[in-house]
Amino acid sequence: MDTDVECQFSRRKLLQVAAGIISTTLLGAGSSRGSEVDERELKATRGRANLAGPDAPWTAVWAYDGTVPGLTLRVQQGRPVRITVENGLDEDTTVHWHGIRLPNAMDGVPGLTQPPIKPGESFIYEYTPPDAGTFWYHPHANSLVQLGRGLSGVLIVEEAQPVAIDRDLLWMLQDWRLSADWQIAPGFGSVMDAAMSGRVGNVVTVNGALPADQPVKAGERVRLRLANASLARIMALRFEGHRPIIVALDGQPCDPHEPEGGRLVLAPAMRIDVLLDMQGKPGKRYAVVDDFYDGLAYTLATLAYDIGPPLRAYPLDMPLALPRNPLPEPDLARAKRQEIVLQGGMMGGGAAWAINGISMTGDGHSAMMPQFTLERGATCLLTMRNETAWWHPMHIHGFSMLVLTRNGSPVPNRQWQDTVLLAPKDTIECAFVADNPGDWMLHCHVADHQMAGLMTVFRVT
Repeated sequence: MDTDVECQFSRRKLLQVAAGIISTTLLGAGSSRGSEVDERELKATRGRANLAGPDAPWTAVWAYDGTVPGLTLRVQQGRPVRITVENGLDEDTTVHWHGIRLPNAMDGVPGLTQPPIKPGESFIYEYTPPDAGTFWYHPHANSLVQLGRGLSGVLIVEEAQPVAIDRDLLWMLQDWRLSADWQIAPGFGSVMDAAMSGRVGNVVTVNGALPADQPVKAGERVRLRLANASLARIMALRFEGHRPIIVALDGQPCDPHEPEGGRLVLAPAMRIDVLLDMQGKPGKRYAVVDDFYDGLAYTLATLAYDIGPPLRAYPLDMPLALPRNPLPEPDLARAKRQEIVLQGGMMGGGAAWAINGISMTGDGHSAMMPQFTLERGATCLLTMRNETAWWHPMHIHGFSMLVLTRNGSPVPNRQWQDTVLLAPKDTIECAFVADNPGDWMLHCHVADHQMAGLMTVFRVT
């Protein structure tokens, strides 16, 4: 069990953390922009967090700058950033900037794209985020343990022009497997977790705390950013009495639309941005329920309305769509076809996972040979076929993919994603332009599955 280390917080740090969790955006307000480098610092270290409520003991965690989740980093689209990451752990680490289209050397895969950050050492990540949206950061070294003990945070890239909303809210969702003494349970990488659905926890937190009330005001329009940083838990959120409109998936704007069946399905590593017009009644309360797992529904949060009069009588009469990011358009007529087949797991031949018959275990190393190679600038039409009995959120590094079909049916709403959820026996087709050279990971983001072999590499020359 981890040694408890008392976290020392200054008043300034507490204010920074609070600002990172919830920020208010006024209509018409602009953001200062500049070409100068945005300098930031992060430290991976040990700490404590109150994950189970005020009456429970604090839990020993690993965290960025001692907070769970780590400080929300807000940066500007097109402005260079330089982030110095210090390793205060007693093992190697890295940081993967999940969903950002960045240079290969900044991708954070140990051995493949960079040397691991040794204990007591630092690494400087430098890149210019080309896309606005909701992204996140986490380790890619011993990731099952390091992510499972708390190392993660959200990276928000702000749009060049302000979005017409009243408030910008973030819910970073995590689940934890805690023992009877409220400490993180041992047993990472068990054969049972690896062969089945992964390490699903028994405590869910929103922004590092137990589910609680979310204060709202009648008549306001809220942009709610949802990010799932769990190791394995898939969520399906229903908003009682409300109609969330999906405006972005994995940071990339899509055609605004209501979720299928009224549920927002959010697998590990996925992000969904929704717009919510708060049309509930003042003083009333409305539950947000996660009911993905049969018979295990619970209330994730409660929209608690202020008793005051509505901010406006009618929903805000402004466009719902977000400005599109500069993603290169695939040329499907000249696309290079590739296929990956997901294999293994319990009820699929054993505990080991494989892609096209090859198991790549762990987090990454220099000897990983590419599954396929693409010429720079070529369009890749990628088919992913799930032959297993389990769900897999497949994450591509360095790119976003335009999802074209699922089980032969067209996928609507121009959905670009870096993490695509495949149900058992699903087949999806997606496309991207291979404009970013290097060796790139493609893996399941159920951490147990990745570590047990559901991972591959492709090369762009």
